[in-house]
Amino acid sequence: MGDGVARSADGAGDVGGDQALRVSLPWPPSVNRIWRSVKIRGSGRVLLSREGREYRRAVKIALRACTRVLGAYFSRPVSVQIAAHPPDARRRDLDNVLKAVLDAITHAGVWDDDRRVDDLHIWRMPPVAGGRIDVVIASCTRDR
Repeated sequence: MGDGVARSADGAGDVGGDQALRVSLPWPPSVNRIWRSVKIRGSGRVLLSREGREYRRAVKIALRACTRVLGAYFSRPVSVQIAAHPPDARRRDLDNVLKAVLDAITHAGVWDDDRRVDDLHIWRMPPVAGGRIDVVIASCTRDR
């Protein structure tokens, strides 16, 4: 999964059923760097930073193969598994990784809104140079 290539579990076909979308994404900017506060005509606004926009673009490129080849659009509840490989051994809160990753996946068009995520798991993995986020997205099969 660490090859940066997006693909379904079996490498082809429509995403759904027992298949899953698997992709390796770049490590996201910190929550403190992804958003910036500005004043426009005296009114405060929070905007996506340049670094945040670049991250979204990188995620969209990584997911482009899935959405084009697989038609990977989820309109039902999904399960998301994230293996977070930080870029170094510094202490980090895992929950700070989630917002940037899920928002970027939404922006890439994999689903219409991250409210589709009904089942979410994240694991801290050993550091790798540059950092990496391995994501598996599948239709949620559990009963409510």
